[in-house]
Amino acid sequence: MDISRVDLNLLVYLDVLLRECNVTKAASHLGITQPAMSNGLRRLRELFGDPLLVRTSEGMTATERARELQPVVRSIVSSIEQVMQDKTPFSAINSQRVFRIMASDYAESCLMPRVLRRIRQEAPQVTLDVLTPSDVSFLDVEQGRLDMAINRFDKIPQSFHQKTLWSEYFACLMNAENPILKQSFTLESYLQASHIWVSKTGFGVGVGVNPKDVQRLGWVDEALARIGHKRQISVFTRHYQVAMLLAEQHDLIATLPSRAAWLQRDNPHLVFKVPPFDIPPFDLKMAWSPLLQHNADHQWLRRLIAEVAEEVDAEFAEFGTPFERG
Repeated sequence: MDISRVDLNLLVYLDVLLRECNVTKAASHLGITQPAMSNGLRRLRELFGDPLLVRTSEGMTATERARELQPVVRSIVSSIEQVMQDKTPFSAINSQRVFRIMASDYAESCLMPRVLRRIRQEAPQVTLDVLTPSDVSFLDVEQGRLDMAINRFDKIPQSFHQKTLWSEYFACLMNAENPILKQSFTLESYLQASHIWVSKTGFGVGVGVNPKDVQRLGWVDEALARIGHKRQISVFTRHYQVAMLLAEQHDLIATLPSRAAWLQRDNPHLVFKVPPFDIPPFDLKMAWSPLLQHNADHQWLRRLIAEVAEEVDAEFAEFGTPFERG
């Protein structure tokens, strides 16, 4: 193949087509007509001697050859974008960029309101699109369709860049009139109480919880299982804000990350207690694609999020100290 006769625009077409698996969406993304994109796909099929995308019951599906080509083409297009990228520093005040961030409910509650406040101050025309873990996949991050993922990760692809925003411990949140407070708050009294389970980490669509499957119940229940105990869970939720509201019921306890509990520090109906057993801390991290590492817009966003996390840490320090365990 004589590469000098190849239209390199076709690689851009192929990059978007393999990402969207939809001719109409790919055309819209590139700002061209659907017939132009269809013609581009025809030329790509001739160039590679492969249909690349075939129609199935699930829509357009990439062929094996196309799946082999996708990471190579993405890398080539990314390299060209970096070479051609305007090196002018990011102008926050003038930017109309849309930043897409996946944040767990916990991170969204504890961090994102402050991030949005800073963005509104420094870049008033920037739009923030916050997605949930169920909306995206690691592939979305890897291919740069998502600017940032903020969560606690059990595992993460080695190619990703990441930064720890803070280390988190746990607190028990309950109604000030909870009967459990009439006695010492011990492991025994904790186990006799009714509990709120809350968790949603990682990526992908959530499924129903099996109360007997301790290994899938998360931090708190795994910590209890290690010392041979199990708590009585009355309600399961995937939303920390809901868990905090439910904790106002007189007989329920929510054991949740201490920064989430901190959000209720001015609520006169709730009190905080140190868990009467050890729960290992976890790290809240932000992770992003290597494709965005040198992007000036993205560098600005990462710096802003890191600075906001430091501000939260500083304000939280006095409240959080009792919950930290050596």
